[in-house]
Amino acid sequence: MERLLLKNGLIYRGFGFERCCVLIEGGRIAKIATEIDAEGVQTVDLAGLTMLPGLVDVHVHLREPGFEYKETIASGSAAAARAGYTAICPMPNLNPVPDSVEHLRVQLDAIERDARVRVLPYASITAGQKGEGELVDFEALAPYVIGFSDDGRGVQSDDLMREAMRRCAKTGRPIVAHCEVNDLLRGGYIHDGEYAREHGHKGICSESEWRQVERDINLVRATGCRYHVCHVSTKESVALVRRAKAEGLPVTCETAPHYLLLNETNLQNDGCYKMNPPLRGVDDQAALIEGAVDGTIDVIATDHAPHSAEEKSRGLEKSAFGIVGLETAFPLMFTNFVQKGVMSMERLVQMMCVNPRRIFGIPGGLNVGDVADIAVMNLSADYVINPKHFVSKGKSTPFAGYKVQGDCAMTIVDGRVVFRGFDVA
Repeated sequence: MERLLLKNGLIYRGFGFERCCVLIEGGRIAKIATEIDAEGVQTVDLAGLTMLPGLVDVHVHLREPGFEYKETIASGSAAAARAGYTAICPMPNLNPVPDSVEHLRVQLDAIERDARVRVLPYASITAGQKGEGELVDFEALAPYVIGFSDDGRGVQSDDLMREAMRRCAKTGRPIVAHCEVNDLLRGGYIHDGEYAREHGHKGICSESEWRQVERDINLVRATGCRYHVCHVSTKESVALVRRAKAEGLPVTCETAPHYLLLNETNLQNDGCYKMNPPLRGVDDQAALIEGAVDGTIDVIATDHAPHSAEEKSRGLEKSAFGIVGLETAFPLMFTNFVQKGVMSMERLVQMMCVNPRRIFGIPGGLNVGDVADIAVMNLSADYVINPKHFVSKGKSTPFAGYKVQGDCAMTIVDGRVVFRGFDVA
């Protein structure tokens, strides 16, 4: 492996910034010091740039195998590298569904062939990812996956989820739950709130999410399974997770930048505002922000969900659920929360870099001996979000035209430069 010396950058290690040099050898951080002299190394001057532990996104959709017209391992991981992510975890909404080692192998082969960053997949909880029926062989799949999820569907049966948690607990992997009670959906496609009522849309009630969060936390109490809640969107879900943490249960959760930055008052009849769960009410947004700041919400994940332009062109009722997020998450969070004093830089780094690694056992950090997965950021870069510039095949975002600050200048994975921007000398 090549030896790499990063000079004159600001390094963020959880307690502030300091100007340092970082020597990388054999894919790991070999030395951190104010000055480092080394021969036979590739040297990069990072003056004016900031080194962070590589970003981690524990909730993305890469669409391969089965839906490559939306995204591929190659395009999705390249978008991740462009944004400073060194590890991403794709959900099992695929064909074939990774519900067996044989089916998972199709995805693993594509990852080995095309991934630009670490791609750590999930297996499904149920056969065919149906949210009902038969459970997968957790023990056989566990060595190959980061966790188990039926994302896109909630596991409907209490007894089936209890048995899934019981089996999954033996593997040490987490259940990563999309919480949704099918009987409460009633054909809805946006939040069941004022906008839906005023414009004649069918709504998705908040209880469809939090009722299953409540059930699952009770099952965690009974089984001891590690449990992570996907894309929390309601104030009730935040309160339930907060109580579970206070009780000492092994419960964690994530939310996405769009739930922190937007609510139902921002809705327009445009597919770029349609995602599942939907944008909720003003009170829900406030509770999510409070939970992100106080530590109740552990992780910022994007739920990066690319679709074709045609699939997102049918308005709120008929467009596909999901927006892209890999290439906008960090600048949106840095601009709107750190720069405005809503949360500290340390808290943002915890949610986007540190906590995902801790919860899911992903290597990396900014200490000597750590795997050299590093995001080099230009925190002073300001620009306007333009989906035409996205590396991802997906272009649908409600944040087009937003002015943001903070851009990735270089991404290093396992000591190798996988993205290098024009700002790096």
